[in-house]
Amino acid sequence: MSITKIAIIGAAGRMGRRITALAAENEAFQIVCATEYSGSPDIGRDAGELAGVGALGVELTDQLSGEKPDVAIDFSLPDGTMKFIGPCRDAGIAMVIGTTGLTADQEAEIEAAARVIPIVKAGNYSMGITLLCKLVATAAQALGDEYDIEITETHHRFKKDAPSGTAIMLAKSICQAVSKDYDEAAVYGRQGECPRNPGEIGMHAIRLGDTIGEHTISFGSLGETVTLGHSAHTRDTFVRGALHAGQWLEGKEPGMYDMADVLGLK
Repeated sequence: MSITKIAIIGAAGRMGRRITALAAENEAFQIVCATEYSGSPDIGRDAGELAGVGALGVELTDQLSGEKPDVAIDFSLPDGTMKFIGPCRDAGIAMVIGTTGLTADQEAEIEAAARVIPIVKAGNYSMGITLLCKLVATAAQALGDEYDIEITETHHRFKKDAPSGTAIMLAKSICQAVSKDYDEAAVYGRQGECPRNPGEIGMHAIRLGDTIGEHTISFGSLGETVTLGHSAHTRDTFVRGALHAGQWLEGKEPGMYDMADVLGLK
């Protein structure tokens, strides 16, 4: 069995700790590097102890260091992604990127790096969400313009960006299927007098307690409503998908991939 050597970017975060924990218990992976932002109080701590799985002999640092990884798995913040995209590109390290809230310029920099290294980038690494993207695209094509589209997402109180990367991914799947421009179609919340315009996609964000992630897509006409949705019960769902994507990248040509590629849905 081949072993995938991984670097975990943002290893002290919620996702980073679970990536550490699940990778540590899986013989297919070897954690060779774990990073955090400069000045983090967790710099110097053992990644395994931080994740609650015992010492792994890998201390958190603010640089890519030690043995070269095959892939860097990044669920940090935009600044963290931008800090490490260049070093990974220059060192020929493939990347799995789950960071959300990126600007257009940051997205362009990632696209440029994908001309040199293979990158899997997705707003959500769940198999169910990947399938849901195809289902909402099919629904939008079948139901047509007579059906209004509204997307509601709920996440924990600590989430910084809104709408979620997953909600945006779902909306863009719809737009691509029916030849709409996302930036023109998306409407973020409503207040006051705001009659619904034809063709718009309503985007609504709820921040509530410790909710992992819930997404609902509603298609409504004057006579009926069709609702599709997904609920994540644990972050481990996303972690397993990200680790699977990291293995899948082995031997891939440079390019930008997503979870539909990883799961063979394209």
